[in-house]
Amino acid sequence: MTVTVLAEKPSQAKHYAEAFQLVCQKDGYMDVNDDRFFQERTYITWGVGHLVELVPPEFYNDLWKQWQLNNLPIFPETFQFQISKDKTKQFNVVKQLLRETNEIIVATDCDREGENIARSIIKMAGADNKPTKRLWINSLEVDEIQKGFKQLRDGNNYVSLYKEAQTRQLSDWLVGMNASRLYTLLLQQNGMKGVFSVGRVQTATLYLLYKRQQEIENFVSKPFFELVGNVSVKNGSFHAKVKDRYQTKEDAMNILGSHSLSSEDNQGTIQQVTKEQKKKIAPKLHSLSTLQTTANKKWKYSPSDVLKTAQSLYEKKLLSYPRTDSHYITDSEFAYLKRYLSTYQSCLNVTMDIVYPDARKRYVDGPKVQEHYAIIPTKQIPNKQDLTDKEWNIYQEVVARTLAMFAGDYEYEETKVEVDVNDLCFEKTGKVELKKGWKALFTEKAPDPENETEQEETVLPSMQEGESCNVVIDISEGKTKPPKAYTQGQLINVMKQAGKQIDDEALQHTLKENEGIGTEATRANILDTLKKQQYIEINKNKVSVTGKGQILCRAVEGTVLASPEMTAKWETYLYKIGQNEGSQEHFISKIKQMLASLLKDAPEKMKTLESQFQEAKEQNIVGKCPVCVKEGGKIEDKGKFYGCSHYRDGCTFTLPKRFLGKAISETNIKKLLAGNKTNLVKGFKSKKGKIFDAYLRYDTTEQKITFEFPKG
Repeated sequence: MTVTVLAEKPSQAKHYAEAFQLVCQKDGYMDVNDDRFFQERTYITWGVGHLVELVPPEFYNDLWKQWQLNNLPIFPETFQFQISKDKTKQFNVVKQLLRETNEIIVATDCDREGENIARSIIKMAGADNKPTKRLWINSLEVDEIQKGFKQLRDGNNYVSLYKEAQTRQLSDWLVGMNASRLYTLLLQQNGMKGVFSVGRVQTATLYLLYKRQQEIENFVSKPFFELVGNVSVKNGSFHAKVKDRYQTKEDAMNILGSHSLSSEDNQGTIQQVTKEQKKKIAPKLHSLSTLQTTANKKWKYSPSDVLKTAQSLYEKKLLSYPRTDSHYITDSEFAYLKRYLSTYQSCLNVTMDIVYPDARKRYVDGPKVQEHYAIIPTKQIPNKQDLTDKEWNIYQEVVARTLAMFAGDYEYEETKVEVDVNDLCFEKTGKVELKKGWKALFTEKAPDPENETEQEETVLPSMQEGESCNVVIDISEGKTKPPKAYTQGQLINVMKQAGKQIDDEALQHTLKENEGIGTEATRANILDTLKKQQYIEINKNKVSVTGKGQILCRAVEGTVLASPEMTAKWETYLYKIGQNEGSQEHFISKIKQMLASLLKDAPEKMKTLESQFQEAKEQNIVGKCPVCVKEGGKIEDKGKFYGCSHYRDGCTFTLPKRFLGKAISETNIKKLLAGNKTNLVKGFKSKKGKIFDAYLRYDTTEQKITFEFPKG
């Protein structure tokens, strides 16, 4: 009798092996002889991520190798899989072990993709008739691994999770193969350059960004006027405002006139002073998306960097499983966190009062923990010098958020004042911090999960109701502001909410769970894909859509691909498959119907975009061709270089986007084409490895780029 443990990757297998006695390393697997856990001979082997992949279209039909509209749709009768070419050796090791074993323990990551990786390998190895158990753990610490192997679950309970992930894989392949070819060919027919990748999730996300960018670009700022009073009382002064805004200065002046007021001194009365002590409870424990949002706001880390860092800390046994959408833990985790409170405090170099020593439902709620609990520290404590700065920051953030659960509430006194000036009401709200509570755990000003637009502390002078005051009124002018471009962190939350119209201040953490685009584990990858496809740019943490991205958005506008809500509904149905409440066949048939509809309607849609294509072509032109300028040659952005629009007529003029190791900006390319020298470019590297700075010029006689060196 033999048992084979199938891990997702070598590092994971190594962690499992550390939990057992008598482990012998072999080529591609390990031999384990530990009768505390296994009565049978046991092997641990591993994949290398996805060993198994879908075959390309031409495998089914030679015609599908060609990108032609009349070869669409690409709908294979039965999907087929193959071994990744560079992973054949490891697959053969795994295949032999799985075929010869009596039982398989699936020990890949505890999520739908992990299940898909394992089941795809098992099926490809011809071992899908073997009984399976499932290791389901949230930490790679030795005691958690040992506990997990003593409490293995029935593998059959997770087959539906495999179906969910495989359905996602098949549907994304269908959309990618069909819609990418469809839109690439149609856009190229209209003079657009390059390949246009289209995806079930990525395109809907791109359209969300495009819509926000359109709102910003189309926004017309309007002036408004407010009445502001500088109120002087016996013990000091403060500014107060009338609630209403006025469209014109004249409207504001008319209000003053109607109350017989001037912009000089006016007598008023403190009508009402309301003091209220308020408390703010500590934020919920981190899920992946709240950790990504917080880290992006604090340190400008990209969502994918946060995921990689959290994954690294998980593999170092310092944090629990990071790909979680839960904010809750069970009583078991709460018990060990409580035991380690003093150690966690020393990690943050803080000492705090334990105000809430008992579990509270806001944080500890076993029934709400499904696959994974919230991201929390493990029992293992790191040395700062063993971690990168990024890892240390993320680790400390998780520890602080966890300790906050035990700390006192943030307490402050809120004072609201109403000032009556000839029946015109001026208002002011002040805030005085009383107890820092959980906020003391955060060295920097932590983003308040309840309120992004939190006001700074405003201390008002002491005053009594009925007290007389002097009010100097000013008419203040302001302008309405456009919506802000999304940051990377905000976009994670926007995707989670499927683009529902929400106020910016509500974007942080507190939005009600709803259908969303993608999953907790995939949203960061979607942003990376959009960057890689050159659909978006990130500048100072703000996300904007490129010209290429805008063209695609106009092309898919009005289709299901552009609908965040529809994409969210797809994600919800995929989840139902994982819960045995939906079928793969139904979902795939809906995807095929959608694609058939696109193939029929997209060509007609293109005819309505001709003026926009012309505009895009003109934006793509960076200057006149110095070689065939008389024939009207124009230099276009060709993707990896700049080239002439008359290249089909024999003009071979090109300019590189990189020169001696340095990127040449479009601004500098335009200067070269206009016969001017570029700005000073620093850091060229010669063939001999010498680093130097220089201006560039284009020599029309020699037809080459030349250097001009700074004087002195």
